Amino acid sequence: MNFTAKLSTIGLAVSLAFSAQAQEQAASEDAKIETIIVSGTAGGRGIRKVDAAFAVTNLDEVKIERLAPKSTADLFKSVPGVWVESSGGESGANVFVRGFPGSGDAPFLTLSVEGVPVYPAPTLSFLENSSIFRLDDTISGMEGLRGGPNPVVSNGQPGLTTNFSLKRGYEDTEGSVKYTTSDYGLNRVDAVLSGELAKDLYFMVGGYVKRSPGIRDAGFDSEKGNQFTINITKEFDNGQFNIFTRVTDDRGAWYLPTPLNVDGVDGGFTQIGTKNRYATVYAGVNNEAVEYDLGEGRGWDGSVSGGSLKLELGNGWELIDRFGLTKGDANTIGLVPHGTAVALSTVADNGLSATGAVTGIEYSGDTIVQDYGRWIVQKEIEAFVNDLAVSKDFDSWSSSYGMYTATTSAKDWWALGNSAYHVVEQGGEMLEGVACNFELSGCSWNYDISSVGDAKTLAFYTTQKWFATDDLTLDVGVRSEKHEVEYSVDEGLDGTASKYVEYSERKTSWTLGADYKFDINQGMFVRFNQGYKMPYFDDFRDNYGAYTGGEDLIKEVKQAEVGYKYMGDSVDLYATFFANEFVGDTFQRNFGGPVEVFTTEAYGVEIDFNYAHESGFNLNLNATLQDGEITESPVNEGNQIQRQPNYQIRMTPSYDFEVDGMYASVYGTLSAVDDRYGNNENVVTLDGYEKLDLGATLEPVENVKLLLSIDNITDEEGLTEGDPRSLTAPNGRYILPRSVKFSVSYAF
Repeated sequence: MNFTAKLSTIGLAVSLAFSAQAQEQAASEDAKIETIIVSGTAGGRGIRKVDAAFAVTNLDEVKIERLAPKSTADLFKSVPGVWVESSGGESGANVFVRGFPGSGDAPFLTLSVEGVPVYPAPTLSFLENSSIFRLDDTISGMEGLRGGPNPVVSNGQPGLTTNFSLKRGYEDTEGSVKYTTSDYGLNRVDAVLSGELAKDLYFMVGGYVKRSPGIRDAGFDSEKGNQFTINITKEFDNGQFNIFTRVTDDRGAWYLPTPLNVDGVDGGFTQIGTKNRYATVYAGVNNEAVEYDLGEGRGWDGSVSGGSLKLELGNGWELIDRFGLTKGDANTIGLVPHGTAVALSTVADNGLSATGAVTGIEYSGDTIVQDYGRWIVQKEIEAFVNDLAVSKDFDSWSSSYGMYTATTSAKDWWALGNSAYHVVEQGGEMLEGVACNFELSGCSWNYDISSVGDAKTLAFYTTQKWFATDDLTLDVGVRSEKHEVEYSVDEGLDGTASKYVEYSERKTSWTLGADYKFDINQGMFVRFNQGYKMPYFDDFRDNYGAYTGGEDLIKEVKQAEVGYKYMGDSVDLYATFFANEFVGDTFQRNFGGPVEVFTTEAYGVEIDFNYAHESGFNLNLNATLQDGEITESPVNEGNQIQRQPNYQIRMTPSYDFEVDGMYASVYGTLSAVDDRYGNNENVVTLDGYEKLDLGATLEPVENVKLLLSIDNITDEEGLTEGDPRSLTAPNGRYILPRSVKFSVSYAF
């Protein structure tokens, strides 16, 4: 699809939207819009969505259920302007925002629960925010704010802030139980219960337990976990107090790029299996041998807790304090491919064959083999966050003042490398009788570290809003942030610190916006902002000694937005044009290798359109057109930004109806994605693809619901990434293969 065709597609959708809008407005001029959002407001104070001078996407629990996301990150595909690679399993996604540059993970994503960031550092090596949060039936909805006032409020994230709301109890006791199974052997039970404990004291409890061999079948239960959440709310005459905790122990196999030039390797392939999950890893100067179960994969064993206090102080003043504590282990363990898959005869000691380390089978020289590294990353993290804001509304003015504090820590132990040749088949075993040297297999390459890092952030911010007329509102926000880091790393595990950092820098971010209402249902907004991504522990380790001062590690982002919005009883539309400049990003392909510093520019348009007809027909259109370019670079100037498509379109029609007194719904999602480049050098092309998902619900009797969802029904083998460790190896990671889920739930 060329650029003209893309514009035509979006133009048709917008034309339909405006046509529907005209009908809607004629039918309901006095419609009252009550959708309330908390993202982008000081302390999560809240604002009507139609009054917001920024773009926010809302998903309620019904939409989340129908999307049937395979992971938390998978849900973010429903937010325009966001590109998600969720093919690595339930943890370890790559999330990109509005053309901001990046080579992986999610450096411009903040994930919040009840308005509290779960971990202030958006990304550390082998950790991004969505890895430490699991979806279940205790979630009532999600908001996704990109750009806008983000650089000023919360933790100052310039990219995407997602906020998950937990269900809360009310006077009536209610609950649900759901069982889910699948064609890949999933067994999962979800339950939730809520109600009143005493007068004005409410509760919600819930969680899940699950087991599965994984969508890419490992031959054993590679995905297993459980989660428990409790949420308590106390209401006062002048406010409320809320406290929650979410305890999780959930992990799954780590899916990595696979060889694209080997017959039999497709979207269902995974390296891990019963014949290779137990392995010996050698680490440190003494080559200490440690046994590991590589089947543990990636996961989260810890808790996310927090709460809020909201008080009306009198004389128009309001206080909101939100706090959170996250603590636990986010480990990454698995088999990482290195280089190209080759015939065994080219690497065998005798040039003819080699023996399986587990089975003793002698494999012939034409057997296809690949070098897999046995990588171990143990990561213990902890963070405490507090966001305090006071606000007051005057006749034509609204003022808010806030203080944000955060302490963040991470303790790491890594053993990367430990390479050995394995048979390229599902769960293929390691081979004996293969030389271990750098030229052939990379077996001599190891990177072992032990590190500890602590960061402190103290920020003061203010947002001021002036209601210039009944239709025009102007706002400004400023944030002054001091960021401190202490970090020590022992590379080689010899007991001494090879790198040590004491760091302190201050930056000021700002936002300026205007909102104009055409009428009660529609308007437009303009916004400019400037924000920063402050460095954390890995930035200092990877770039140690390469820069003259702390300023060099701070990434600067400038953004501009112009948006049109309409919200009615059956139609809502957000169309947002964005442009940004990103200064000071860095990229390092291999540990210890050269560091590239570059600047990028990107512009595009986001469409978020929803239509609901009284006949039961509904339509959602989520589309992004963007163009991102590296504008300054020693070697890649003029190239496109890696990994992000120039267009992505998701169209989801649905139809709700009754049959023989039973309520039913059928729906589907068609996704279309453009080609991308797998690296900044633009030498690896990842072909675009189309993907179709289908689903249906049926309520045969009162309070019982059946749900069937089919993901990737045509078993499309689209690629999300190449090999991030090599420019030339023909490896890549496919999107998840076709899968079918079925659930039955009972509500009471």
